[in-house]
Amino acid sequence: MNPVYHQAKFINSSPHLSNTPPDQGLEVAFAGRSNAGKSSAINTLTRQNGLARISKTPGRTQMLNFFEINERQRFVDLPGYGYAKVPLEVKKKWHELMETYLTSRKSLCAIILVMDVRHPLTEFDWQMVEWCEHTRLPLHILLTKADKLNYGAAKNTLLQVQKELKDSNFPLTIQLFSSLKKTGIDEVHAALDQLFHPVDQDQSEMSIPS
Repeated sequence: MNPVYHQAKFINSSPHLSNTPPDQGLEVAFAGRSNAGKSSAINTLTRQNGLARISKTPGRTQMLNFFEINERQRFVDLPGYGYAKVPLEVKKKWHELMETYLTSRKSLCAIILVMDVRHPLTEFDWQMVEWCEHTRLPLHILLTKADKLNYGAAKNTLLQVQKELKDSNFPLTIQLFSSLKKTGIDEVHAALDQLFHPVDQDQSEMSIPS
């Protein structure tokens, strides 16, 4: 566990890039469907229950939310996608905001893609995987809500996702995670350490915690 992530603090929210922190340093962005447990994952790995706002109604993350770890490192919570019961025009704006951020933000160094372990690799998830492969941006996948399955079923899902992504040719790691049971925190901290401070080694193979 790396306690540096426990000092994360909210900076600001913005519906566009004009009111965001200076585009310098390093940012790891969290992406995922609206009901995948993205905000809960951020709160769990930072040990701050109220850092990222959680709503009983999926899709309330409608802006880019920035969290400072230190003066050089930040988390960015991207708008949830695909589930929220909002007008199509609003969803279109969310998509445009994400696309603008992903394609123009120079400080973006990696993506953490949050998937519900019971519903992995949705159409949106595949779009993110393919985008990261195209840009060779490192990707770490969190299979969240692992507590909703018994260990054997969760591990089988992990292995199945690994199998489906085995031909990916870019830095990719994957793990199980549970905000409720507080499991997988050490693994995601280790992944973040490497995403923020990449080492000179081949990262093209996926790692699967035992």
